[in-house]
Amino acid sequence: MRMIDLGSHGGPLGIIDTSTAVDCTKDVRFRRSFRSLVECMVPCCGFQPAADDSSDTTSSTTTVTGTFFGYRRGRVSFCLHDDSSSSSRAAAPLLLLEFAVPTAYLAREMQHGLLRIALECDRARARSASLFSVSAWSMYCNGRKMGFAVRRQMSEGDAAVFKLMQSISVGAGVLPGESKSGDGDLMFLRASFKRVVGSMDSESFHMINPAGSTGQQLSIFLLRT
Repeated sequence: MRMIDLGSHGGPLGIIDTSTAVDCTKDVRFRRSFRSLVECMVPCCGFQPAADDSSDTTSSTTTVTGTFFGYRRGRVSFCLHDDSSSSSRAAAPLLLLEFAVPTAYLAREMQHGLLRIALECDRARARSASLFSVSAWSMYCNGRKMGFAVRRQMSEGDAAVFKLMQSISVGAGVLPGESKSGDGDLMFLRASFKRVVGSMDSESFHMINPAGSTGQQLSIFLLRT
């Protein structure tokens, strides 16, 4: 198994050598509730909104384990596990999403040290109490519309991948085995994420860089507007 230990990696994550130019000057361009966005960003930017007697703007934070995985030329998946123990990382995830982009594309975006994934759903079509139960999302990656992300159940193949990574708390690399359909190596990135619950309509997840690691900024936003 080839793996990069992020704890000793001093720069932005590099999984593959090819790089592409990314325009990071534009904010995520999609219809959104300004209030929901502020609620997600408050803990990250140190900004405190003015007091509002009519509503509660407090946010809660916890830590979870986030994992990107997928065959190089296949679609990438993202899952969240409880951060309490290694056994929990092999169990069914709290959330499992499949993105409509190849794993290699996401790896190239990470080369630049900045990755913002925004997932948006329509309030009228996604009335579930929990954002984790929403079945489909519009996806934006560093400000560009990238199709959709869909929630799915854990498969036997996913369970085998989680078992291989059970002892890995933080890292990135290539797992043993190759796709039978010719999609290349099975790549992964795993890290701890700060989970910020702004409201029932907004959550965000921000990768926590291990000690000694710098440069990688990776966040995922879930917004119901």
